Amino acid sequence: MEDEEMEKKVQQYLQRKGFRLAELALQEDRNRLSTSAVSDVALHRSDNDPARYHDGYSKLRTWAYSSLDQYKHELLRVLYPVFIHCFMDLVAERHMQEARSFFHTFREDHEVMHSRDLQKLEGVLSPSHLEETELARSLRQNKFRIKLCEYSYELLLQYLQKTQALVVLGVINEHITFEVSPGQPSLISDDVDVVSLIGTSKDLAKQINQKEVHWGLLEDSVEERMEKALAESDKIEAESKDAEADDNKKRNAEGGKQGTSLKKTKKDKLVGATGKNVKTETSMVSVAPRVKPELTIPATPIEVEQSILEDLRNRAQLSSVALPSVSFYTFLNTHNGLNCSSISHDGSLVVGGFSDSSVKVWDMSKIGQPAKTASSQGGNGSSQGGRISTVDEGKKPYTLFQGHSGPVYSAAFSPFGDFLLSSSSDSTIRLWSTKLNANLVCYKGHNYPVWDVQFSPVGHYFASASHDRTARIWSMDKIQPLRIMAGHLSDVDCVQWHVNCNYIATGSSDKTVRLWDVQTGECIRMFIGHRSMVLSLAMSPDGRYMASGDEDGTIMMWDLSTGRCVSPLLGHSSCVWTLSFSSEGALLASGSADCTVKLWDVTSSTKALKMEDTKGGSANRLRLLKALPTKSTPVYSLQFSRRNLLFASGALSLSSS
Repeated sequence: MEDEEMEKKVQQYLQRKGFRLAELALQEDRNRLSTSAVSDVALHRSDNDPARYHDGYSKLRTWAYSSLDQYKHELLRVLYPVFIHCFMDLVAERHMQEARSFFHTFREDHEVMHSRDLQKLEGVLSPSHLEETELARSLRQNKFRIKLCEYSYELLLQYLQKTQALVVLGVINEHITFEVSPGQPSLISDDVDVVSLIGTSKDLAKQINQKEVHWGLLEDSVEERMEKALAESDKIEAESKDAEADDNKKRNAEGGKQGTSLKKTKKDKLVGATGKNVKTETSMVSVAPRVKPELTIPATPIEVEQSILEDLRNRAQLSSVALPSVSFYTFLNTHNGLNCSSISHDGSLVVGGFSDSSVKVWDMSKIGQPAKTASSQGGNGSSQGGRISTVDEGKKPYTLFQGHSGPVYSAAFSPFGDFLLSSSSDSTIRLWSTKLNANLVCYKGHNYPVWDVQFSPVGHYFASASHDRTARIWSMDKIQPLRIMAGHLSDVDCVQWHVNCNYIATGSSDKTVRLWDVQTGECIRMFIGHRSMVLSLAMSPDGRYMASGDEDGTIMMWDLSTGRCVSPLLGHSSCVWTLSFSSEGALLASGSADCTVKLWDVTSSTKALKMEDTKGGSANRLRLLKALPTKSTPVYSLQFSRRNLLFASGALSLSSS
């Protein structure tokens, strides 16, 4: 019998026998079961209703924006994680149209801080894309950590309890971890890590950063030997001056010129003492510890040592009150064909890598010379002063290197300018001789375009960064890489050697910077804090600090020994393409797509860090000393020479009319 027939027979039996109470009880049970079934169906329909995500987020957004100003900026931090997970849940439940509508309705709330992530998520159009898209997969596998003060956290809990917003509550429980701190709410400008993704990557970073880093300089390096020789010669010279002054004092003790001589002697001693103090105080290099090299260091030729000694002897002492001279070279009429540029360490050569696969090198000593031919190409094509022209004026003003089969994305000179490296989208790296003007070697190993290549501080070795998510270390005399550094989750966009050649640093589109041991190929530091792809890196001369610049215009200074951010530098409004420390480490120069070169005071920040080591890194901000606008020329590269002259280059595309 069916259930309905059975119930009907039982009811007829109860009526026939006169069991009225039993009949009423049966009817009541039947009504209750029917009501329960209807409510279950309604709840099921509510769970599958895509509008619940729109309503839940919209109410949370309205509440957060209407909160007290003192706590509003903290409560607004919750919106971004809730927004992206509501969107991805709609996609996972196959509500594609509702997901797109939700995304476009509320994306403006997060465009300023997370524009790059939104561009990637915009391409998520099906549940399969959630697994295939790296960012979406990372967001769904890891949790967000959000810093709130105690009172802001209480306000959020009260809202969730009062509104019974099940969708928002589910997203928060599953995807967000709160770090609650007592006291007043923090300002977002004081902490770049208030909203960050944690989970496997964060745990990995904590584990990696416990490893030891020997950040000092190489013992018995060429620079150290030259500095000692220079110091000894200065000491001998000072002693001879003192002896001469004493002789003059004795000779004139009886004469009428005694007062004048004493005055001159005091002045000489004062000048000598002042010069000595300046060198000791401004140099970060002299106090750095010494470490043994892990790579075989090539021998340095005598003429190179003499050149270094001469540079050290004529080095300008820079500080916050003594800023460097800047020489800016501009490429004219490149018509968006210039992809990269680089300057040799002495500023004598400038190289450009172009989209037509060519590499061109200009000799700065010949740029200012008048053209030997009588013909003239007009104002825009002329090559005058510090400007570089790619126009052919009868005789080419540059040396042309051809060999790549794709756009050239990076070029770098060896420390002494005798060799040049270039990397291309053809996945190769080429070594050129600037003396022979010829291609010497083609290095093949990467599988995809090579975005960056850099010589080591001692030459001979070089490192490359590629779209294949790896960095590789090479030796000039071997065509295969010595080490492969794998671990980044996206493109490795830039690479930089540590000054002692025992480590390399890599910056990636996964928004992290990593430090690698060249001997083991192991990652020993992972720096998390950037909000966009990392485009540039620089190491301080003493090897303790590293600066990194990203696509949003933020520069971060890191302490390699602790893995901690010393200071975020906020000032640029566009991509930071190049960074360079002065020779003694007192200044940091940054070049950006916002057409400015900025000079930052490093010494004051690092001193404050040492004095107040218990405080957070964000308390010690580097001071902007000067902003140098280039009118309308984005800055591609910066290079401090050993004499502390700052060289810069950029490209200005002018119309042909």
